Amino acid sequence: MNNISIFTDGSSRGNPGPGGWGSVIVSSDAVVELGGGEKHTTNNRMELQAAISALESVQGRKEKIIVHTDSSYVVNGITKWVFGWEKKGWMTMSKEQVQNRDLWEKLLEFSQSLSVEWKLVPGHSAVAGNERCDEIATGFADGAGVKLFNGPRADYSIKNILDTSFSAEQKDSRSKSRSRSNAKAYSYVSMVGGEIKTHATWIECESRVRGKSGVRYKKALSSAEEQQIISEFKSGNKK
Repeated sequence: MNNISIFTDGSSRGNPGPGGWGSVIVSSDAVVELGGGEKHTTNNRMELQAAISALESVQGRKEKIIVHTDSSYVVNGITKWVFGWEKKGWMTMSKEQVQNRDLWEKLLEFSQSLSVEWKLVPGHSAVAGNERCDEIATGFADGAGVKLFNGPRADYSIKNILDTSFSAEQKDSRSKSRSRSNAKAYSYVSMVGGEIKTHATWIECESRVRGKSGVRYKKALSSAEEQQIISEFKSGNKK
């Protein structure tokens, strides 16, 4: 193995809310897990921090670095957007300050001194490295104790850590998920503090749940599905 493979993930509860990040760095003979958390942050900041901390840990290495992340925000940002932002004084096309500029500048600094390839992997699709990073990130977000590994690769318990493949069933599931995501909504159902409401638009639903903890919300594609979701919320079913 002549490359260093890195897996990263970030998580936040409430977005903004308590957050955590996790990274797994795999070299030819060793595996190092990194993780951390913040009391008030966003998912995007945690995704960025995971990548920053991982690349900081391998500064000076000559091997090719392959970073696997399920964040299109990170991949598109570091491979496309960041160069335009830098030229425009960290302003967006709409003349607004780029969000998370402090972290983007750090990520750009650390990545430019290395040979880095960025790869987008599907989240929650049984990709071992991504799943482990998710465990670390959510553990720190929840304030739980997370035992991080740092030692010989032969002693690492996740033997398929470099396997980034996912099954045909998982591909089909992702395809269906995208189709559903793109389908026109009949309504959106939200539950905040045990109170259930329906909304005609996502904007209405989002304004109700944003920044609050313990909320549930779901898109309905029909009247029948709307009633099914309401029943699920009332019963506590988490399908």
